[in-house]
Amino acid sequence: MKNKLVVFAAALALTVSSQAGSISGKLSGVTGNSVVYVDTIAGKTFPAPEQHPVMNQKGLAMVPHILIVQAGSTVDFLNSDKVAHNVFWPNVQSGSKKGPGHNLGTWPQGERKSFKFDQAGVASILCNVHPEMSGYLVIAPTPYFAQTDASGAYKIENVPDGSYTVTAWHEGTKTVSKPVAVSGDTQADFTLSK
Repeated sequence: MKNKLVVFAAALALTVSSQAGSISGKLSGVTGNSVVYVDTIAGKTFPAPEQHPVMNQKGLAMVPHILIVQAGSTVDFLNSDKVAHNVFWPNVQSGSKKGPGHNLGTWPQGERKSFKFDQAGVASILCNVHPEMSGYLVIAPTPYFAQTDASGAYKIENVPDGSYTVTAWHEGTKTVSKPVAVSGDTQADFTLSK
């Protein structure tokens, strides 16, 4: 009986893995890092990740400049500089809708503050003590996302076969979405412009 269960489990694992693929491609029309993600999937919800991604304030900059997280994630904002920093965002932009902003206050070196981002969208992360500091938090509605490399190439792994809307975002450009049918390894290229 035990051997039959092992064989069944192995067969089930192969079946599940054969029904997941990837989406890869390249973004053109922009330079620097961009974000690509599978948009909301009707009838699907995803548990929030337990791990807290970190956006650090280091060298009078937001590090990383662009951080992508899944909706429901709690993000830790760390101050590694010897000066006090503040973290705030005016709103969370999702298409033409704007969600509420928030101000976490100001705190000294070595301390961190956390915030849970439940709404998908993009938040411009700013410091009111140092207005030259800025970063972006891209909150994806699904766990299927990737950041491009410097050449614009990306790959989103373990996407279940199916039809989705895939969205590409880049700082200062219009967001572009397109339908993509995933069956194994699938290609989706984007051209972005201001």
